[in-house]
Amino acid sequence: MINTAHTEKKQLSLASEPKSLLSLESWVNSICESYKISVELYGNILIALSEAVNNAITHGNQNDVSKNTLVVSKIENEKIIFTVSDEGEGFDFSTLPDPTLPENIEEPQGRGIFLMNHLSDHVAFEEPGNRVEMTFDL
Repeated sequence: MINTAHTEKKQLSLASEPKSLLSLESWVNSICESYKISVELYGNILIALSEAVNNAITHGNQNDVSKNTLVVSKIENEKIIFTVSDEGEGFDFSTLPDPTLPENIEEPQGRGIFLMNHLSDHVAFEEPGNRVEMTFDL
């Protein structure tokens, strides 16, 4: 069992370029190993965070390497919480199309947030849409 008596935060700042996803994977590996997180939960965390960071880099920061994407983790109340923030203008997260609808099935994009919602226990976007928080029950 993970000791959640003390809230511990860890953070990672990434340049807005695709190769930053390699640093994210290493960082997630380190966190999951240190907290002895199950392999199944590790997979869910890695995929969901990769989608969030990729969205932040590509859509939020427009692949502008002068802008950073910040990833923060904290453990509290038997949960691990990740926050991903970018320096973009944000987006209207209330109008996302459902990628499972027939008219969207063949679209090449639009599944990242769908995956984040299905792999985590809770997803919350903050106004103006350049910050997302994902919670995973431990």
